[in-house]
Amino acid sequence: MKKTAHIISHTHWDREWFLPFEQHRYYFIKLMNNLLDQFKKDGNAFQSFHLDGQTILLEDYFAVHPENREAVTKLIKEKKLHIGPWYVLQDAFLTSSEANVRNLQIGLHDAKAYGHVSKLGYFPDTFGIYGQAPQLLKQAGIDTAAFGRGVKPTGFNNMVSDSPNFESPYSEMIWKAPDGSEVTGILFANWYSNGNEIPVDEEEAKIFWERKLQDAEKYASTNQLLFMNGCDHQPLQKTIPQAIETASRLYPDYTFKHSSFAEYIEDLKDNLPDELQVIEGELRNQRTDGWSTLVNTASSRIYLKQWNNRCQTLLEKIAEPIATLSFLAGGTYPREYLRFMWKSLMKNHPHDSICGCSVDEVHREMVTRFETVLQMGELFVQEQGAELAGKIDTSNTPEKGIPLVVFNSTGWNKSEVVTKTVDLEKVYFSEMHFEQIPAYLKDKEIPAYRLVDHAGKSIDCYLKEPVIEFGYDLPEDKFRQPFFAKRAKLSFYADDIPAFGYRTFYLVPLEQIDEKSHRHSAEVGMEMENEYVHVLFHEDGTYNLTDKASGRTVYHLGVYEDAGDIGNEYMFKEATGNNLITTKDVPAEFRLIEKTSLRTELEFTHTLNIPASADNQLEIERNSLIWHKERKAGRSSEMKIITLRTSAILEKGMKGPVFKLTIDNQATDHRLRILFPTKIETDTHYSDSVFEIVKRPNNPDQEWENPSFCHHQQCFASLVDEEVGLTVATDGLQEYEILPEDGTIAVTVLRSVAELGDWGYFPTPEAQCIGIHSAEWQVFMHEKDIVESKAFVEAYQYKVPLQVIQTSAHKGELPSEYKFVNWESECLAWSSMKVAEETDDVMIRWFNPSQGSCHLKANIEKDFVSYKSTILEEKSNESSDQYLVAGYEIITLGFQKGERI
Repeated sequence: MKKTAHIISHTHWDREWFLPFEQHRYYFIKLMNNLLDQFKKDGNAFQSFHLDGQTILLEDYFAVHPENREAVTKLIKEKKLHIGPWYVLQDAFLTSSEANVRNLQIGLHDAKAYGHVSKLGYFPDTFGIYGQAPQLLKQAGIDTAAFGRGVKPTGFNNMVSDSPNFESPYSEMIWKAPDGSEVTGILFANWYSNGNEIPVDEEEAKIFWERKLQDAEKYASTNQLLFMNGCDHQPLQKTIPQAIETASRLYPDYTFKHSSFAEYIEDLKDNLPDELQVIEGELRNQRTDGWSTLVNTASSRIYLKQWNNRCQTLLEKIAEPIATLSFLAGGTYPREYLRFMWKSLMKNHPHDSICGCSVDEVHREMVTRFETVLQMGELFVQEQGAELAGKIDTSNTPEKGIPLVVFNSTGWNKSEVVTKTVDLEKVYFSEMHFEQIPAYLKDKEIPAYRLVDHAGKSIDCYLKEPVIEFGYDLPEDKFRQPFFAKRAKLSFYADDIPAFGYRTFYLVPLEQIDEKSHRHSAEVGMEMENEYVHVLFHEDGTYNLTDKASGRTVYHLGVYEDAGDIGNEYMFKEATGNNLITTKDVPAEFRLIEKTSLRTELEFTHTLNIPASADNQLEIERNSLIWHKERKAGRSSEMKIITLRTSAILEKGMKGPVFKLTIDNQATDHRLRILFPTKIETDTHYSDSVFEIVKRPNNPDQEWENPSFCHHQQCFASLVDEEVGLTVATDGLQEYEILPEDGTIAVTVLRSVAELGDWGYFPTPEAQCIGIHSAEWQVFMHEKDIVESKAFVEAYQYKVPLQVIQTSAHKGELPSEYKFVNWESECLAWSSMKVAEETDDVMIRWFNPSQGSCHLKANIEKDFVSYKSTILEEKSNESSDQYLVAGYEIITLGFQKGERI
């Protein structure tokens, strides 16, 4: 049968990488202008161009050439220029579950305005892909994915196997998610540049095609051969029509076609064999030597991951739910502004951006974007929360009392110590001359206060000494209103705040101060405890953690380990020689910061003497472009001191202590990790991934040569045996490794390198992360594994704080305590709550982290009816009082006001 060579013109456009964004955009503008000219010039001869699967490139172009929007739109509608389905080509593992969904939602939303979208799950250069991608794609109506990494092609002589070993004899396969969803997988077995720069000259073309046809046929399962005519930042090949004419003359037994993915996939599926290799779950380059996985981008410039985690959490776990609660209370849902915030954040999500593997200028600009998102998001939450608080009836506030509304934006009831700066009194400039106000407030005595809930029950609280500060209001109906306020930080235990709800508290004046309450202990104790755990510290800063319920103890957790790193932003390579330095048996200096009935904070400081850098050999190897695997450099004999200051915090209600590390890094070319030697003996562990708590092996496959076996994580890593489980939840620390010999969870907190890596020498001195850096994590124990014990609830709620809004005494339609959504399930993990993009239906998403099916009941009062939807928020006729959720299924329910669907 005659074979068809599908030639797809494209470019893989990293918006920022070895050049900063605006310099890459300069070349992209040239590419787009040339492309428009080419379509005009060649008429029907130049058929198609694939615009890298990301719609943001159109925004980048139209910002400079808005006059060409109509011409570009015409090409898209004519299916000559192919866009989407993503907004950006994100890194899959370093962006959250909901960020991956928003990326697809926004990409499809934007593509709709142009009249056509490429329905291909396009992951050309993604540094590994999460296992639930086939399920997400199928829910979005996409049945094919194309990717360049994660599966090892073996060639046509190999047989299809039943073993899920991440090998395929063909470049075509079935990719299966944990829930059973399947898509056709297309591996760029010869990379996404195997048809790049096709010669027109016959002699050159013959040499080119003899090799390229043989390479494609080696892995193809059908007579449809794929040739990707492009590469990273590849300029347009204008001579493709002529090159195809040359090839057709030289090889009359082949049909050479200037094609598109839609045409190629249609022809491919008409010819696929009955049996293809099934690849299950996440694609992490498991069956390789381990030296090119790019996994250590998870620890490159960790400060970017921390910024991203903070912004993602703010948008998806706080801003969207609070706005939805306000909407349910009669407000307007500001979906356009939320979409704008998401777009602003996702500009930092392309793999060369969030992975921290670009030149320094790129990552400086990223920090500015993160700061902008944080500014928008924090104000948005404050305004939405204040609007919602204004609808709560606080008219029964005790005289001179201050109402405080505590909102829980998560899907589970939540208890924690909250701290809120409260305005005890404020005087506006309109009430008194501004020069007189500070003295007036200072001289005015303030009463003692107690905190009560809506039922009048006293709540344990702590109010710090007040300060006088300037502030201002920005009313909607008048000019700004400046004031001075007497303010104090209030801390109290907010117990069992309802999911998707709130409770009102009141700060009430007392006649006298209780002098006995909340006294600090003057002694520097070496232990802390609350109702759940006991923590005993040793002189070197390690600690024993005891779970009070079970009586089990894990010993000597929390050792810092420093190693030399002679790799690059992509990959860690340990320096030659025995170079590990740890804090084990190194005395720390302890200091008690706070001890009250609500909170104990203990600070301990290490000064660690480590090599100042790598030795001189590394600079020679970098300049010689020696691949990281082959480098032999060791560590310098010159020494530098780095200071590690750790705050250990245990509050009422915490299932385990929280740690905050501040690093004064003065050394280069090294990696710092925190070690948790659990002594748990097991072959596997659990890690948080995208819509999945994935089980991974502790040891690599036999082909693996790299001594390092690091992994990505979203929020936590967890080990368990038959007696005890231990989980480490983190705030933006996304690289860990399991050291099987003693069951150690090793979490990277800092990595210092000096070059980008890849195809040249690009110095990145700021990737050495000199100066002050920080890291935060929580450690807790549980019985059974993290899924069966539901300990994932604690991990997911870490770093999603309750929101406290100070309001006034006023009448309102809402009661003092309320829960907007009621839901129950044996095992589901909540993911998001928002209002749909196209309708006013409320959308709530969960996923099943377990293999077994379970039930979900959910309802919203005030005449809302539920239906089963998808990640694209589509309506369906499947409506029930109870839904059966299959193992590992991602389920989205829509709630529509009105009669049953």
